[in-house]
Amino acid sequence: MQWSRIKAVVIITLSAAIGATAGLSARTSTAAAATPASKEVIASGTKYLGVPYRFGAPTNITYAFDCSSFTQYIFKSNGVKLPRTSITQAKIGKKVTKGYLSTGDLIFYNTSGKGISHVGIYAGNGKMLHSSSKGVALSSINTSYWKSKYVTARRVL
Repeated sequence: MQWSRIKAVVIITLSAAIGATAGLSARTSTAAAATPASKEVIASGTKYLGVPYRFGAPTNITYAFDCSSFTQYIFKSNGVKLPRTSITQAKIGKKVTKGYLSTGDLIFYNTSGKGISHVGIYAGNGKMLHSSSKGVALSSINTSYWKSKYVTARRVL
């Protein structure tokens, strides 16, 4: 075999190997598929779209929510007990990096400048189901505001 031909075979082989490795890398960084339980969490949460925000709202009411009373109520109605505040909710479950978010994961933000102060539920497709100053809403997590406030995520399902 001529050197130029050997070189071409080696380059093609290496390119194929690098491509396969890159493909494997891309596959392993994707989120887990939505489960029936996570779909039910989102379905039960979307029933409350538009319900007003009320700071410190009790967790046994449904006519107003703050962010953590909303997540606590929705998860409780789906058989998962969560602590009351966003700070304490951020300490349970399994830590998940942003690139591995899956439907039903809790996502946490620093909106006050003093650590974790907001929580929402990842709804898939770059959306978060949460109670904000505008009430319960589906919001994009890819806006410059939410991107700059992101802290961490936890999987509790």
